[in-house]
Amino acid sequence: MSIPADRAHPDEARAWWQRALLLPQAPRAVFAELRDDTREAAEDRQDTIAAVAFFVGVALTLVSSQAGSFADDPARAGIVIPVWLFIAGLFVGLVNYWLAGGVFYLALGRLGAKGSYRQARHLLALAAVPLALSLVLLPVRLALYGGDIFRSGGADSGSGAHAFTVLEGGFGLWSLALLAIGIRVLNHWSWTRTMAAVVLFAALVVVADLALNLLGG
Repeated sequence: MSIPADRAHPDEARAWWQRALLLPQAPRAVFAELRDDTREAAEDRQDTIAAVAFFVGVALTLVSSQAGSFADDPARAGIVIPVWLFIAGLFVGLVNYWLAGGVFYLALGRLGAKGSYRQARHLLALAAVPLALSLVLLPVRLALYGGDIFRSGGADSGSGAHAFTVLEGGFGLWSLALLAIGIRVLNHWSWTRTMAAVVLFAALVVVADLALNLLGG
């Protein structure tokens, strides 16, 4: 499936919003657009990439252990929760965009990729679109459990919580699949080399996370 021609979308920056929405349906066509790594092309997609990175940050914040116990303190209620989600989501999104993007760039470079750090960041962000889409689960969780999703041992701690965990894991696996497709499309690699890059990236992320935990501890 091809991406609509620029003649139909003269504003290339706006066209990238449509490409982000088309990504689950036509990932190869969207990832192929990343081959243009000129400054102008990167600027055209920057707003879309930033928005995806932010929503991914919010989604990751919601599945963190901190979110599940944030409202244990009575002072943290009402408007405090959405403010915290916004700030934490912005921070997590930035960290993942720059640091995880750097780790991803190193993994690709180790296996011979010639793309830029910017291309690696943009590819990683676009592959994470399903994580941003996982936010559709939030209204459902709120309707079922209300503010208990931000409290330890709330109504969401039973079998229903496991169902949402499985769904969230599904969105994560979807992102990994898109990441593999993006690597293959952008670098013209075999599936063996592509999967090696995914595994190396995952291993480096685990090592980096352990290192940060040790430093934090």
